[in-house]
Amino acid sequence: MAFTIPESHCDLIDGPHWAALTTLMPDGSPQTTPIWCNADHEHILINTMRGFRKEKNLRRNPCVTLLIYDPRNPQRHIEIRGLAVEMTEDGALEHLDQLTQLYLGRPDAHFFGDCVPLDEQARHVPVKITIQPTSVRVEG
Repeated sequence: MAFTIPESHCDLIDGPHWAALTTLMPDGSPQTTPIWCNADHEHILINTMRGFRKEKNLRRNPCVTLLIYDPRNPQRHIEIRGLAVEMTEDGALEHLDQLTQLYLGRPDAHFFGDCVPLDEQARHVPVKITIQPTSVRVEG
């Protein structure tokens, strides 16, 4: 069953609002990281780097929770529980640049060079993660 994001809270996902992403560590304990995100028509899209903790956690256990709140009114928020249904390097750098442009508010921005030093690109490989919501809860 697909869950849709209520129109009243789509602006929180389409940013530029930071989200708290929670994944599960190998021992079952939660691990939470602030991230950037956006959405297509059915899924939440996030990005990480190959070998980072959240990527390792999601490859082992695809369950996630995202919490995004309105900084002007923290009682207005959305919690999305879901499953990472795809993790790919294909198109990941382009997606990361789209997020960078959104969050920096600059249509010419690139993650490598504008957010982190350009030489980091030789050491890190972006991974685009597609999350299928299984539960959506909104407040405010």
